[in-house]
Amino acid sequence: MSVHQTSKADEKKVIAQAEAALDDISQIKSEIGKVIFGQEQVVESAITAILSGGHALLVGVPGLAKTKLVDTLGTVLGLSAGRVQFTPDLMPADILGSEVLEEDAKGKRAFRFVKGPIFAQLLMADEINRASPRTQSALLQSMQEYHVTVAGHHYDLPAPFHVLATQNPLEQEGTYPLPEAQLDRFLLQVDIHYPEMEAERQILLETTGTNEQSASAVINAEKLQALQQLVRQMPVPESVVDTILQLVRSARPGHGYETTDKHISWGPGPRASQSLMLCARARALYDGRFAPSIDDVAALAEPVLQHRMALTFAARAEGMTVQSVIKDLVSALD
Repeated sequence: MSVHQTSKADEKKVIAQAEAALDDISQIKSEIGKVIFGQEQVVESAITAILSGGHALLVGVPGLAKTKLVDTLGTVLGLSAGRVQFTPDLMPADILGSEVLEEDAKGKRAFRFVKGPIFAQLLMADEINRASPRTQSALLQSMQEYHVTVAGHHYDLPAPFHVLATQNPLEQEGTYPLPEAQLDRFLLQVDIHYPEMEAERQILLETTGTNEQSASAVINAEKLQALQQLVRQMPVPESVVDTILQLVRSARPGHGYETTDKHISWGPGPRASQSLMLCARARALYDGRFAPSIDDVAALAEPVLQHRMALTFAARAEGMTVQSVIKDLVSALD
């Protein structure tokens, strides 16, 4: 069989798997919709991040159901869940776990590692920017390498492993900005806004009575990993690859883009291109399509790039935002 024929056969196999996956994704949407109202864009972004095998940062003021969304995702996707409430006095050992000295019946002493809440398939890092930078950095290794090191010993995290972190806007008191290196570990930053009037009306009616809805499991960890593998197999048109490269490179100062050179002090690295490639595939599958389009790249530009760019001091003084720069770059795409 020729390489071309093999490629065609593989493509048909991927399409068949994708068709089977669409039913699961439809049920996932339906179950989440029972308890999360009027946040379709947020739900789409969170599931896109998980289907891509990555982590997501949910940013919004308290009371917008960020915590409830993460809890619901754990239930619907059949994942073991852990939660850490980040506070200023939280220590790294409170997340990773620690070694305790134990003595057996014969009087022999030995250290035993007690696992922390990070040993879960879906970790909710609640209000992550309320903890000190030292504690925030405890997540760095686990988010990239999927293991932790305590007292010189490596401990593998369960698979799949996802961090969904919630963050309050930095203007609020008692918050610490996340380090750039940690921000880059998040596949997406999802901004959560206040609900529309009708959605808020539905929240009032559905959540203040005696029969509040709850979600049920649709898939399990094994099936989720199969979906994640499927996302990586989806074909990406050359035009989409070129658009991703153009967009990410245009967001870096010194690459000949006037808007970026004028307003951006540092821009996204290659991890942003990888994130866009994966998320574009996942978004297409979430939307019932078997290949991503340039529209997917444009829609994902802001959540993928905004936390990987920083404005110059002059741009901040002028009232510019990273989001407005990204909009200009998207509008300039070929």
